[in-house]
Amino acid sequence: MNTQIMDVLHQKFAYPSFRIGQKEAIESVLDKKDTLVMLPTGSGKSLCYQLPAYLMDGVTLIVSPLLSLMQDQVEQLHLKGEKRAVALNSLTSFSERKRIFKQINQYKFIYTSPEMLQNHEVLKVLKKVPIQLFVVDEAHCISHWGTDFRPDYLALASIREKLGAPTTMALTATATKQVRDEIIHFLGLEIKHTNQIIQSVDREEIKFIVEICEGNKNKILIQYLKKMTGPGIIYFTSKKIADDWANGLRNEYGLKASSYHSDLEADDKIKIQQQFLNNRLQIICATSAFGMGFNKEDIRFIVHYHLPSSPEMYLQEVGRASRDGKLGLAILLYQPGDEYIQQRFIESSLPTKEIMTAVYKRQYNQLSAPDSMIKLANYFKDTTNSLNDALEAIEKRKKIKYQQLSFMLQYVYQTGCKRNNLLNYFGENKRNPLNECCSSCGLNQEHIINKLNKEVQPCNQEETMEKILPWQEIYKSLYNNLQD
Repeated sequence: MNTQIMDVLHQKFAYPSFRIGQKEAIESVLDKKDTLVMLPTGSGKSLCYQLPAYLMDGVTLIVSPLLSLMQDQVEQLHLKGEKRAVALNSLTSFSERKRIFKQINQYKFIYTSPEMLQNHEVLKVLKKVPIQLFVVDEAHCISHWGTDFRPDYLALASIREKLGAPTTMALTATATKQVRDEIIHFLGLEIKHTNQIIQSVDREEIKFIVEICEGNKNKILIQYLKKMTGPGIIYFTSKKIADDWANGLRNEYGLKASSYHSDLEADDKIKIQQQFLNNRLQIICATSAFGMGFNKEDIRFIVHYHLPSSPEMYLQEVGRASRDGKLGLAILLYQPGDEYIQQRFIESSLPTKEIMTAVYKRQYNQLSAPDSMIKLANYFKDTTNSLNDALEAIEKRKKIKYQQLSFMLQYVYQTGCKRNNLLNYFGENKRNPLNECCSSCGLNQEHIINKLNKEVQPCNQEETMEKILPWQEIYKSLYNNLQD
């Protein structure tokens, strides 16, 4: 089997060797063991399920949280010559879905969302094919989103059973032991029978700067952007502020910038991703909707304009830098009071007592809450014995979220090594500070930014344009007919 694994690695993926953790994960599912894999961002988690799929009969079903993530993965497989890959999601038109259903047996990789698996027709079709590997990508979303605003994640255990309980692989880059236990629980697996392959969340090539902005935060951000040549991502909690900054950077400073968030049309999202991927955009002003699974290796800096909600979210977003292993910079700009934005999100992300009371009394006609909130309320109702128990469960979840936010405040004001502070949160032992590790360890900003800029490859605009497949064609290729 080892020879077969290496043959597929060379022939299908053209890689000379494995990165840390990949081979162990592949061997685990080939031995038909349910497996939880935690590898740092940029370490090639997709290979952990794509490679064994070629050594297994039947279909690999991948549950993915974002449309852009599915599209990127399918596109990458298509570009490698693998046409037996398809995305089945809300973008799929009726005619496309009908075509996919008709030739469902011809696919090797089927990407879909937790919500799509709730569709009776989709589930009925998937039951007709032999699913050998059930993959949950970005599995921390089960805990992070499932108990907040995407309760369909919490139904994955029953979906897995309906599909014949295939060998399961859960993939994540950042998860504490508690979150890893929740992932296993919500997937209906057993901890003692689940193989866990856990690697450090540390990314030595990424350096950390935290700046407490007592003055004008906007001015401080501009000062950083004037020094750095990119490419980079600036994260905001507000869609409007992301739009405003992108417009300002373009119009006032002549930077190639665009905004990205959930309100954009699907084709606009794909267009922006392709422009950024091919260095026609220098900066993306984004909400958390951007970047998950996005495979651009040379992102040199990540800026957080607002305080992230949790260390898990922070490391996920920071980890989008330096996938090529070269120098990267993570800058967090904190202005006292920023935490109030996240506090409002915490309060609005979970059902109120009024909503829970109405759900228990089945007074749905009196509710003005969105469907996702009512679904979440029903989840708490179905998994507790009484209204009081449900309210207690909600308060417990809220407490966890406030603890995560509290840690981020602690991180901001931490005078010791920022890296060690993050590692400790994820249960890792302290390490000796690296050279130019963080703003608490004597990092020289001017020196590190100069080194950072040397890592940026100049872009030949004409040469790049020749290599870019028009984004409309890429969009169409996601549902390319297998007979083409």
